[in-house]
Amino acid sequence: MKVITGDLIDLALKGYFKVIIHGCNCFCTMEAGVALAIKKAFPEAYQADLKTLKGDKNKLGSCSIATYQKKGKTFDIVNAYTQYHWSSSKPQLDYSALISCFKWIKQNYPGQKIAFPKIGAGLAGGDWVKIESIITRELYQEDITLIVK
Repeated sequence: MKVITGDLIDLALKGYFKVIIHGCNCFCTMEAGVALAIKKAFPEAYQADLKTLKGDKNKLGSCSIATYQKKGKTFDIVNAYTQYHWSSSKPQLDYSALISCFKWIKQNYPGQKIAFPKIGAGLAGGDWVKIESIITRELYQEDITLIVK
């Protein structure tokens, strides 16, 4: 896994990646953290989220996608449903959902340049060491980049 310091959205808009991934809850909100930044920069990603059933626990471990296609740049934005809710005193990240999302990404985007923030380690309260291990295992031999600020 490569690690780059920068802004995920800015790097995607400059054409560095074919796929960017971020974690979402199952309530179609995208109102905080990286999800809010994605929603503002890429309304098509929020529209893809809104096409899913709000509050559906069955979304855990699945993904919705939107394709950004402007100014000569094309890439997919993956809304990975890695947590059910957005607020609680306990961590919200669902590790099984995280695994399922990254298995899906491996199947659907082999050989693509993929980037993501520390999915699940911020507001969702997950353990980055464990998350990184899952991502590295599930996207083994893929061109993956972690973007940190």
